[in-house]
Amino acid sequence: MSSNVQFLIDNWVLVAAAVVSGALLLRQSLAGGAGQGISPDEAVRLMNREKAAVIDVCEPAEFAAGHVIGSRSIPLATLGSAQNLPANKEQPVIVVCASGIRATRAAAQLRKQGYAQAQVLRGGMKAWREAGLPVETGTKGKA
Repeated sequence: MSSNVQFLIDNWVLVAAAVVSGALLLRQSLAGGAGQGISPDEAVRLMNREKAAVIDVCEPAEFAAGHVIGSRSIPLATLGSAQNLPANKEQPVIVVCASGIRATRAAAQLRKQGYAQAQVLRGGMKAWREAGLPVETGTKGKA
C-alpha cells in the first residue's frame, strides 16, 4: 500500500473533517452566504455619503412588515421589468431581502443590467434589525 493511502487511512478523521468543512464552505458560497455583501454600517455610510438607492426585493407582504426607510419595493420576480430602478446606473445600489439570499441573485441581475455598484446588504433585514437601525412598516416605499 502506498504511503499516501496509508496516511489517509491513519488520519481518516482529519480527512472527513476537511471534506465536511469544504462542503459547508461551498454550500455557503453557492447560496450567497452571509460572507458576501456589505454590513448594515457600510450600507448606512453609502446611503448618507453617496446617496445609495436601496432596493428591497422581498415580496410585498414582507416589505410591508418592515423595510429600510426610503427603500424601493421591487420584488425579485419583477426586477427584470421594473420601471422604478434608479435612472443613474453609476449610483450605488444596495439590494435587500429578508436574509440576503434573494438579494444576492438580484444584485447579480442588476449588475448584468449595468448597475456596476449593486451590492447586497449582508444578512438582509435580519442583520439591519439586529444592528438596531430604523425600520419602516407599510407599503409606502419609494416608487
